[in-house]
Amino acid sequence: MFEDLRIRNVVVRPAQILAPMAGITDTVFRRFIKRLGGCGLIMTEFVSSEGLLRQNLRSRRYLHYQEEERPITAQIFGADPRRLADAARTVEDLGFDMVDLNLGCPAKKVVKCGGSGLLRDLPLLEKILKSIRAAVRLPFTVKMRAGWSEKEIVAVAVARLAEACGVEAIAVHPRTRLQGFSGRANWDLIREVKASVRIPVIGNGDVFTPRDAQALFEQTGCDAVMIGRAAATNPWIFRQMEEYFRTGTYVAPSEADRHQLIRSYYQMLAEEETPGALGKMKQFASWFTHGVRNGAELRRRVHSAREVREVLERVDEFFRPAVTACPMAG
Repeated sequence: MFEDLRIRNVVVRPAQILAPMAGITDTVFRRFIKRLGGCGLIMTEFVSSEGLLRQNLRSRRYLHYQEEERPITAQIFGADPRRLADAARTVEDLGFDMVDLNLGCPAKKVVKCGGSGLLRDLPLLEKILKSIRAAVRLPFTVKMRAGWSEKEIVAVAVARLAEACGVEAIAVHPRTRLQGFSGRANWDLIREVKASVRIPVIGNGDVFTPRDAQALFEQTGCDAVMIGRAAATNPWIFRQMEEYFRTGTYVAPSEADRHQLIRSYYQMLAEEETPGALGKMKQFASWFTHGVRNGAELRRRVHSAREVREVLERVDEFFRPAVTACPMAG
């Protein structure tokens, strides 16, 4: 189950993928996830083709990566076929393993110039897909939603169009743009897409545990699983899936494990002088403290800190009693 996936010359092993998430999947978080184990492919935050071509510093920073992150995909978005083709060439020049087109972002400012907005204009989408395909030699993939609304479900049509235009794998998040992240993901739609194309289909949506991933595979037959929000609250999920598929069980993290997780990520932010490191620490405190005993108190301590050093001290202080009581944990 999800042992490996081949997208032309790129081998994804295991076939477990970190979804691109704005404000989350920067180089520090991606390396952090890779080091925990079980993640076969990572993706950048989505990058505006316009910002990239204008040498926007933020867009360039989104595409910073290190060799340990391979294989790595850069995800771009936009609505101009020529500009997207140029952006894809830039991605290729930067040495990425693959390039991905975002057809899923539901944010208002994005759908005006790409993202899931392209699902309402398939003639334009066809021009974009052909333009990117002709521009680069890299494996080319797309990540899409079900459609704009329940009355505009286009996933199968888009998958067939993408395959015809030379796209080599497609990730499906089976919610509509209007749904956002509410309601249930319609996994039946992933199964329909899988049955309609020959290229690999990656399932995404409502996978929060290894058992969810197993159910996704059994219900859809998809070739790989992509994890988004669950990775922010449970970064061990990739390792847990790999263990579960191999043994039928997986280990839940101890308090010492949780301390080490938070401390390691925060230390990486501090050592690399990540822009906005203190803000990142506070942002991730809301996610990483899920499952921590008295996590609300830890969040309060982190959110009230004024310096990076102070955050690290408060994390160590919070966990000290638990770690001291169980020194062999983890």
